[in-house]
Amino acid sequence: MITVFRPNGEARALPTQTDSAAADALAGAVWVDLVEPTREEEKLIERLLELDVPTRDELKDIEPSSRLYTDAAATYMTASLMVKAESDLPHLTDVAFILTAGKLLTVRYAEPRSFLLFKSGMHRIPGGCSSPTVMITRLLETIADRTAEILEIAVSRADTLSLEVFGDKRHLSRRPPRYLEDRVVQVFALHRLVAKARDSLMSLSRMLTFLHAQPALQGDRTSLELCRTVQRDVQSLLEHANFVAGNITFLLDASLGLINLEQNAIIKIFSIASVVLLPPTLIASIYGMNFDFMPELHVASAYPLTLGAMVLSAILPFYFFRWKGWL
Repeated sequence: MITVFRPNGEARALPTQTDSAAADALAGAVWVDLVEPTREEEKLIERLLELDVPTRDELKDIEPSSRLYTDAAATYMTASLMVKAESDLPHLTDVAFILTAGKLLTVRYAEPRSFLLFKSGMHRIPGGCSSPTVMITRLLETIADRTAEILEIAVSRADTLSLEVFGDKRHLSRRPPRYLEDRVVQVFALHRLVAKARDSLMSLSRMLTFLHAQPALQGDRTSLELCRTVQRDVQSLLEHANFVAGNITFLLDASLGLINLEQNAIIKIFSIASVVLLPPTLIASIYGMNFDFMPELHVASAYPLTLGAMVLSAILPFYFFRWKGWL
C-alpha cells in the first residue's frame, strides 16, 4: 500500500493503474509512505522517483554502511522502531527513511504506533510540513515522544511489580504457590520491553547524527534546530532507559533473593523437624531392640514413662535452639 501526504496533512492512496496517474498524485506531495509494498509497487516508485527502494531483506542488514548512506539521488537511513509495546511480545521493526530533494519516502513492513500518532496530528503542526526535511524531523520527534511514552509504561509496570513483590508484610504469608516465580516472569517481560526501547533509541541516535550532517538539513535552519532538539531528547531518553533498566535489574535480583529466602525457610523447617524427631527416634530404636533382658518391659509404668521421655527429648532441643538464637 502506498499513501502520499501533502504539506497540509492531506492523505490519499496512490493510484497504481498507470504511471501517469501515479505521477499526478505524487505532484505536490512531500511524504510517500510505503507499507508492506509489493514488488510492483516498489518498481513503480523506483521509476517515478528514480531511486532504489530497499526490500524487506535489505532492511534487515545491520551493517552501518547499509543502514546510513547517500548516493547521487537520495539519502538512505534505516532505524529500528518499537512495535506492539503494550503487548506481551514487543519487538523492533526496521523502517527506511529516504530523503530526496523534494520528497520523503518511508518503507516499512509493520505499523509502529508513532506513525499513526504522527498522521493524526499532522494538521496541528505549526506551519505544516512544507518540505521533506521538516517532515522527517517532525516524524522523528513523534517517534522519540512515543519511545518516551513506552519508557513511562515500563516505569509504571515496574512500580506495580515492586508493590506486588515487597507488598504489605501481613499478606506475605498468604501468597499463593509460585507467586514470586510468576513475578520473575513479568520482570523478564519488562526487561525485554526496556531492552527493545534502548535498542530503538540507539538506532535513532545514530540516524539523527547522520541526518544532522546532511547538506539538505544544513540549509534549513528550522529543521536543523529541531533535529538538534530531538537528538538531545533521544540522549536523555537513553539515560532514562539505563536508569529504568537498573531498577528492573534490582527488582529481578530482589525477587530471586526472596525466592531463595523462602526456600531456605522451608529447608530450615525440615532441618528442625529432623533434629526434633531424632531423640524420640533414638529412644524408640532402643526399646525396639530384641534383648532377652530388658527390665522396663515388666514395669507397669514403663510404657507411659517411655512416651514422656520421647516427648521431653523432642521439646528440650527445640527450646535449647531457641535460647541459642538458632531458630
